[in-house]
Amino acid sequence: MSVAVTGSIATDHLMTFPGSFSEQFVEGQMENVSLSFLVDDLVQHRGGAGANMAYGMGLLGLTPVLVGSVGSDFDDYDAWLQRHGVDTKSVRWSDVKHTARFTCTTDVGGKQIASFYSGAMAEASMIELAPVAARVGSLDLVIIGPNDPTAMVRHTEECRERGYRFMADPSQQLAWADGEMIRSLVDGADLLFTNEYEAALLKQKTGWTHEEVLGRVGTWVTTRAANGVRVEQTGAETIEVIAVPETKPVEPTGGGDALRAGFVAARQWGLGLERATQVGSAVATAAVEVVGTQEYDLPRESFLERFALAFGADAADEVAPHLPQSPRSA
Repeated sequence: MSVAVTGSIATDHLMTFPGSFSEQFVEGQMENVSLSFLVDDLVQHRGGAGANMAYGMGLLGLTPVLVGSVGSDFDDYDAWLQRHGVDTKSVRWSDVKHTARFTCTTDVGGKQIASFYSGAMAEASMIELAPVAARVGSLDLVIIGPNDPTAMVRHTEECRERGYRFMADPSQQLAWADGEMIRSLVDGADLLFTNEYEAALLKQKTGWTHEEVLGRVGTWVTTRAANGVRVEQTGAETIEVIAVPETKPVEPTGGGDALRAGFVAARQWGLGLERATQVGSAVATAAVEVVGTQEYDLPRESFLERFALAFGADAADEVAPHLPQSPRSA
């Protein structure tokens, strides 16, 4: 049984400006602003929520099927994902557009000026899931992550029509989507992932109460940064899982995608909700201790040692048989 991961696939271009943006602006001349900043460095990273989640699952021994749209500049990225266990045969290559790109410059005060080019991601709505299922045999779960909005709606509707279990992860797309669209993306999901702010925004825009959201999904997982993770189901006791302590936090970007990867992988192993959430928490911590959303790895022995410190030896013993003996290394 396969997990299909639909979502954005992008490259991140990150630059650092050694001064302050605000010092470059001239009062009374904002309507004429025209600035160029000489930056200190340029770092390029592989990114995109769909690709990030698939990468994490690959490290944990799954062979997730990545579903998204990219440009002709995807060759090196494609090879990287395949080397880390990701099935990319269902990725659509655009004939005319580049892979989505995020470009961001950060000044010494942490202020940012950024642009996002959606590029080939805009063609993700042309992808149908049925051929993916036919190629791999069956789909046990379809993750519908942040992506081209039309694609997200189409994938969700197809999951309902064909009876595929799906995970709703609208993430940053909640900020601009209206209530009707959000209701469409969430209703009937086997899993719903949000952070605390997204949870509040979802309820505000849909008009649903907390209990009504729970009544429309199987399991609702809410990430709460340093406060850990909450897992809820109608009629069941709420599960609270701590965040695995960080030793050297570097960059929070990608932590949520890594948590989702760990959670889904552990559920595919057959572990319960609490243990799966603990695995997700541990993977997320590994991800935020490096710069880049796909630069972490999960060495078996050190992962289990840290897992045991956070959740106990019995929990680590339950997870150990499922971890790859020789994990795919970043």
